[in-house]
Amino acid sequence: MALVFAPEMPLEEWLAELDEWSTRSPGYFVGRPIILDVSGLPLDKEGLAKLIADLHEREVRIMGVEGTKASWLGLGMPPLVGSGRAATTDLGEIPPQAVAPAKSAPQEASDSAASASAGDEKPAAAAPLPAQPTPTHPTSYLHDKPVRSGQSVIFPHGDLTILGSVASGSEVVAGGSIHIYGALRGRAIAGSTGNSEARIFCNKLEAELIAIDGLYRTADEMDTQFRGRPIQAWLEGETMAMATLS
Repeated sequence: MALVFAPEMPLEEWLAELDEWSTRSPGYFVGRPIILDVSGLPLDKEGLAKLIADLHEREVRIMGVEGTKASWLGLGMPPLVGSGRAATTDLGEIPPQAVAPAKSAPQEASDSAASASAGDEKPAAAAPLPAQPTPTHPTSYLHDKPVRSGQSVIFPHGDLTILGSVASGSEVVAGGSIHIYGALRGRAIAGSTGNSEARIFCNKLEAELIAIDGLYRTADEMDTQFRGRPIQAWLEGETMAMATLS
Protein backbone atom coordinates (compact mmCIF):
# COMPACT_ATOMS: atom_id res chain seq x y z
CA MET A 1 0.00 0.00 0.00
CA ALA A 2 2.99 2.29 0.51
CA LEU A 3 6.73 2.30 -0.09
CA VAL A 4 8.92 2.01 3.00
CA PHE A 5 12.27 3.77 3.19
CA ALA A 6 14.65 2.21 5.75
CA PRO A 7 17.85 4.31 5.56
CA GLU A 8 21.19 2.89 6.66
CA MET A 9 24.30 4.49 8.07
CA PRO A 10 26.21 6.39 6.88
CA LEU A 11 23.32 8.51 5.64
CA GLU A 12 25.48 10.40 3.13
CA GLU A 13 26.17 7.17 1.22
CA TRP A 14 22.53 6.06 1.45
CA LEU A 15 21.34 9.41 0.06
CA ALA A 16 23.93 9.15 -2.72
CA GLU A 17 22.52 5.75 -3.70
CA LEU A 18 19.04 7.27 -3.67
CA ASP A 19 20.27 10.03 -5.98
CA GLU A 20 21.69 7.42 -8.39
CA TRP A 21 18.36 5.57 -8.41
CA SER A 22 16.47 8.81 -9.07
CA THR A 23 18.85 9.61 -11.95
CA ARG A 24 18.13 6.24 -13.56
CA SER A 25 14.36 6.53 -12.93
CA PRO A 26 13.42 10.24 -12.93
CA GLY A 27 10.19 11.02 -11.09
CA TYR A 28 9.82 7.48 -9.75
CA PHE A 29 9.05 8.62 -6.20
CA VAL A 30 6.98 11.69 -7.09
CA GLY A 31 3.40 11.29 -5.89
CA ARG A 32 4.04 7.94 -4.21
CA PRO A 33 3.04 7.39 -0.55
CA ILE A 34 6.22 6.70 1.43
CA ILE A 35 6.77 5.68 5.05
CA LEU A 36 10.16 6.49 6.61
CA ASP A 37 11.37 3.76 9.00
CA VAL A 38 14.17 5.11 11.22
CA SER A 39 14.02 2.40 13.89
CA GLY A 40 17.52 1.22 12.96
CA LEU A 41 19.17 4.64 13.01
CA PRO A 42 20.93 6.36 15.94
CA LEU A 43 19.25 9.72 15.20
CA ASP A 44 18.38 12.53 17.55
CA LYS A 45 15.53 15.00 16.94
CA GLU A 46 17.69 17.36 14.86
CA GLY A 47 19.10 14.49 12.80
CA LEU A 48 15.61 13.22 12.02
CA ALA A 49 14.45 16.68 10.94
CA LYS A 50 17.49 17.02 8.66
CA LEU A 51 16.86 13.61 7.07
CA ILE A 52 13.23 14.51 6.32
CA ALA A 53 14.37 17.84 4.87
CA ASP A 54 16.99 16.09 2.69
CA LEU A 55 14.30 13.76 1.32
CA HIS A 56 11.92 16.67 0.75
CA GLU A 57 14.59 18.40 -1.35
CA ARG A 58 14.63 15.25 -3.51
CA GLU A 59 10.83 15.50 -3.99
CA VAL A 60 10.27 12.53 -1.69
CA ARG A 61 7.17 13.30 0.36
CA ILE A 62 7.02 11.34 3.63
CA MET A 63 3.48 10.32 4.63
CA GLY A 64 4.52 9.02 8.05
CA VAL A 65 7.50 8.10 10.23
CA GLU A 66 8.01 4.83 12.07
CA GLY A 67 10.46 3.97 14.83
CA THR A 68 10.85 7.31 16.60
CA LYS A 69 9.24 9.35 19.38
CA ALA A 70 5.95 11.13 18.71
CA SER A 71 7.28 14.17 20.61
CA TRP A 72 9.99 14.61 17.95
CA LEU A 73 7.41 15.11 15.19
CA GLY A 74 6.09 18.60 15.59
CA LEU A 75 3.85 20.78 13.45
CA GLY A 76 4.75 20.61 9.78
CA MET A 77 6.32 17.14 10.07
CA PRO A 78 4.84 13.76 9.10
CA PRO A 79 2.87 11.85 11.75
CA LEU A 80 4.06 8.81 13.68
CA VAL A 81 2.81 5.49 12.31
CA GLY A 82 3.38 1.87 13.18
CA SER A 83 3.73 -0.43 10.17
CA GLY A 84 0.95 1.44 8.38
CA ARG A 85 -1.50 0.58 11.15
CA ALA A 86 -2.20 1.55 14.75
CA ALA A 87 0.74 3.32 16.37
CA THR A 88 2.03 1.61 19.50
CA THR A 89 2.31 3.37 22.83
CA ASP A 90 5.60 5.17 23.27
CA LEU A 91 6.85 3.61 26.53
CA GLY A 92 9.65 6.17 26.62
CA GLU A 93 7.08 8.80 27.53
CA ILE A 94 5.78 6.99 30.68
CA PRO A 95 7.12 8.65 33.85
CA PRO A 96 9.23 6.10 35.78
CA GLN A 97 7.37 6.88 39.03
CA ALA A 98 4.06 5.84 37.43
CA VAL A 99 5.08 2.16 37.50
CA ALA A 100 5.75 0.50 40.86
CA PRO A 101 8.35 -2.31 40.62
CA ALA A 102 7.07 -5.70 41.83
CA LYS A 103 8.95 -7.42 44.66
CA SER A 104 10.76 -10.61 43.85
CA ALA A 105 9.75 -13.81 45.68
CA PRO A 106 12.97 -14.07 47.76
CA GLN A 107 12.57 -10.49 48.95
CA GLU A 108 8.97 -11.13 50.00
CA ALA A 109 10.02 -14.22 51.97
CA SER A 110 12.75 -12.23 53.70
CA ASP A 111 10.25 -9.50 54.63
CA SER A 112 7.87 -12.10 56.12
CA ALA A 113 10.64 -13.63 58.23
CA ALA A 114 11.69 -10.25 59.52
CA SER A 115 8.09 -9.48 60.48
CA ALA A 116 7.76 -12.75 62.41
CA SER A 117 11.00 -12.16 64.34
CA ALA A 118 9.80 -8.69 65.32
CA GLY A 119 6.86 -10.04 67.31
CA ASP A 120 4.46 -10.54 64.39
CA GLU A 121 4.16 -6.84 63.93
CA LYS A 122 2.35 -5.96 60.73
CA PRO A 123 4.58 -4.25 58.18
CA ALA A 124 3.68 -0.69 57.35
CA ALA A 125 1.63 -0.39 54.19
CA ALA A 126 3.50 1.09 51.27
CA ALA A 127 2.52 4.67 50.60
CA PRO A 128 0.51 4.95 47.39
CA LEU A 129 2.23 6.64 44.50
CA PRO A 130 0.89 10.09 43.68
CA ALA A 131 -1.47 10.09 40.75
CA GLN A 132 0.18 11.38 37.61
CA PRO A 133 -1.73 14.03 35.67
CA THR A 134 -2.90 12.74 32.33
CA PRO A 135 -1.91 15.10 29.51
CA THR A 136 -4.94 16.37 27.64
CA HIS A 137 -5.16 17.46 24.04
CA PRO A 138 -7.99 19.08 22.11
CA THR A 139 -9.87 16.46 20.11
CA SER A 140 -10.43 18.67 17.07
CA TYR A 141 -8.64 21.44 15.23
CA LEU A 142 -10.08 24.13 12.96
CA HIS A 143 -7.79 25.58 10.27
CA ASP A 144 -9.62 28.72 9.17
CA LYS A 145 -7.71 29.41 5.96
CA PRO A 146 -6.78 27.57 2.75
CA VAL A 147 -3.76 25.26 2.72
CA ARG A 148 -1.27 26.55 0.16
CA SER A 149 1.01 24.44 -2.03
CA GLY A 150 3.96 23.08 -0.05
CA GLN A 151 2.21 23.45 3.31
CA SER A 152 1.37 20.62 5.71
CA VAL A 153 -1.35 20.81 8.38
CA ILE A 154 -1.04 17.92 10.84
CA PHE A 155 -3.31 17.20 13.82
CA PRO A 156 -2.72 13.69 15.25
CA HIS A 157 -5.10 13.98 18.23
CA GLY A 158 -8.50 13.98 16.48
CA ASP A 159 -10.57 15.52 13.68
CA LEU A 160 -9.24 18.24 11.39
CA THR A 161 -11.47 20.80 9.66
CA ILE A 162 -10.21 23.01 6.82
CA LEU A 163 -12.24 26.15 6.02
CA GLY A 164 -11.02 26.49 2.45
CA SER A 165 -9.29 24.47 -0.21
CA VAL A 166 -6.23 22.22 -0.02
CA ALA A 167 -3.90 23.15 -2.89
CA SER A 168 -1.98 20.75 -5.10
CA GLY A 169 1.37 19.89 -3.53
CA SER A 170 0.09 20.33 0.03
CA GLU A 171 -1.13 17.81 2.58
CA VAL A 172 -3.47 17.58 5.55
CA VAL A 173 -3.06 14.80 8.13
CA ALA A 174 -5.35 13.90 11.05
CA GLY A 175 -5.57 11.17 13.63
CA GLY A 176 -9.35 11.27 13.14
CA SER A 177 -11.57 12.41 10.28
CA ILE A 178 -10.85 15.25 7.85
CA HIS A 179 -13.49 17.79 6.77
CA ILE A 180 -12.62 20.10 3.89
CA TYR A 181 -15.08 22.88 3.03
CA GLY A 182 -13.43 23.57 -0.32
CA ALA A 183 -11.61 21.67 -3.04
CA LEU A 184 -9.18 18.91 -2.14
CA ARG A 185 -6.36 19.07 -4.70
CA GLY A 186 -3.45 17.90 -2.53
CA ARG A 187 -3.22 14.94 -0.16
CA ALA A 188 -5.53 14.04 2.72
CA ILE A 189 -4.47 11.39 5.26
CA ALA A 190 -7.06 10.50 7.93
CA GLY A 191 -6.83 8.00 10.78
CA SER A 192 -3.05 8.40 10.83
CA THR A 193 -2.68 6.99 14.36
CA GLY A 194 -4.67 3.82 13.69
CA ASN A 195 -8.29 4.95 13.49
CA SER A 196 -10.09 2.78 10.94
CA GLU A 197 -13.38 4.60 11.64
CA ALA A 198 -12.01 7.90 10.32
CA ARG A 199 -13.52 9.44 7.17
CA ILE A 200 -12.59 12.07 4.62
CA PHE A 201 -15.13 14.68 3.49
CA CYS A 202 -14.57 17.36 0.88
CA ASN A 203 -16.67 19.70 -1.25
CA LYS A 204 -14.75 19.00 -4.45
CA LEU A 205 -12.52 15.98 -5.08
CA GLU A 206 -9.43 16.69 -7.16
CA ALA A 207 -7.00 14.95 -4.81
CA GLU A 208 -3.52 13.66 -5.57
CA LEU A 209 -3.92 11.06 -2.82
CA ILE A 210 -6.30 10.13 -0.02
CA ALA A 211 -5.53 7.68 2.78
CA ILE A 212 -7.34 6.27 5.82
CA ASP A 213 -5.56 4.20 8.48
CA GLY A 214 -2.72 3.26 6.16
CA LEU A 215 -4.81 2.39 3.08
CA TYR A 216 -4.03 4.70 0.17
CA ARG A 217 -5.68 5.60 -3.12
CA THR A 218 -3.92 7.83 -5.65
CA ALA A 219 -5.55 10.04 -8.26
CA ASP A 220 -5.14 7.39 -10.96
CA GLU A 221 -6.97 4.85 -8.80
CA MET A 222 -10.03 7.00 -8.07
CA ASP A 223 -13.23 6.44 -10.03
CA THR A 224 -13.72 9.31 -12.46
CA GLN A 225 -17.38 9.64 -11.43
CA PHE A 226 -16.21 11.21 -8.16
CA ARG A 227 -13.81 13.76 -9.67
CA GLY A 228 -14.91 17.35 -9.16
CA ARG A 229 -17.79 16.36 -6.87
CA PRO A 230 -18.43 16.53 -3.11
CA ILE A 231 -17.59 13.14 -1.63
CA GLN A 232 -16.91 11.15 1.49
CA ALA A 233 -14.48 8.26 1.81
CA TRP A 234 -14.34 5.54 4.46
CA LEU A 235 -13.04 2.02 5.02
CA GLU A 236 -14.98 -1.21 4.64
CA GLY A 237 -12.54 -3.80 5.95
CA GLU A 238 -9.44 -3.60 3.76
CA THR A 239 -11.19 -1.62 1.02
CA MET A 240 -11.67 2.13 0.68
CA ALA A 241 -15.23 3.07 -0.24
CA MET A 242 -16.35 6.41 -1.70
CA ALA A 243 -19.72 8.06 -2.28
CA THR A 244 -20.99 11.45 -3.38
CA LEU A 245 -22.59 13.78 -0.86
CA SER A 246 -26.15 14.87 -1.61
